[in-house]
Amino acid sequence: MHPDHDRGLEFDVRTLVARRSALGLLSGAGLLALVGCSDGTSAATTVTASGASTTNAATDSATPGATASTTAVDAVVPEETAGPFPGDGSNGADVLDDSGIVRHDITSSFGTSTTTATGVPLTVHLTVLDSDAGYVAMEGVAVYAWHADAQGRYSMYSQGVEHENYLRGVQPTDASGTASFTTVFPGCYDGRWPHIHFEVYRSTKEATSDGRIVRTSQVALPRAASEAVYGDSATYPSSAANLARTSLTRDMVFGDDGGIHQLATVTGDAAAGYVAALTVAV
Repeated sequence: MHPDHDRGLEFDVRTLVARRSALGLLSGAGLLALVGCSDGTSAATTVTASGASTTNAATDSATPGATASTTAVDAVVPEETAGPFPGDGSNGADVLDDSGIVRHDITSSFGTSTTTATGVPLTVHLTVLDSDAGYVAMEGVAVYAWHADAQGRYSMYSQGVEHENYLRGVQPTDASGTASFTTVFPGCYDGRWPHIHFEVYRSTKEATSDGRIVRTSQVALPRAASEAVYGDSATYPSSAANLARTSLTRDMVFGDDGGIHQLATVTGDAAAGYVAALTVAV
């Protein structure tokens, strides 16, 4: 079990129950259209800024460089819990008003520490679409992204890294609606599938001044890439065992109704690093 994970369990459960109730009310209207939604198969989809898409079959258990993604974006990304370690001021620590939080490379801490998180290199591209305007790209909105380190610890909260703020950062989206981050592949801690948290704000100013959160959700990483990364037991000491005990369909966030809504497309390999991409609508 992640050393601090149970601090937020009650909060997580309340959020998930509320979300599942909402999905039940909306399911008849076709809120989400899913293709091949299981732990073993999925579909790799490219979504343009205009909303057009092309889909190719892919498997979640294929070779490490294989892709896995959601279907074409035609609905708002599910609202998910920020968990007990958001660092946005809602649960103690607040990194968003710190000078230096707006950055592309989130691998190292900033401010009083320059500690660098170790792990397999990962570039994350998160593209944000406007559901109220025909799913066009949203330029200039801000994405705050954060995740666990290779040992499953969250900076600012977990024992041993309380005074670090690595693996957290804010980026504005470009003309294509994409915010990009350079980071490391997150570890897998007990009870959760490998994931990255994110919040979307209307602007960088809103993100860094306790502004309104437009959407809070999470990105799931595919099994093949995760297994390849976690083969390095020196860097990721418990991730392989933790991953083996769970699945996307059993995950408390991604496993709702057996559907996988936020599975990123991932390319690359454990030696050179990976690129993860996900398109979401808000």
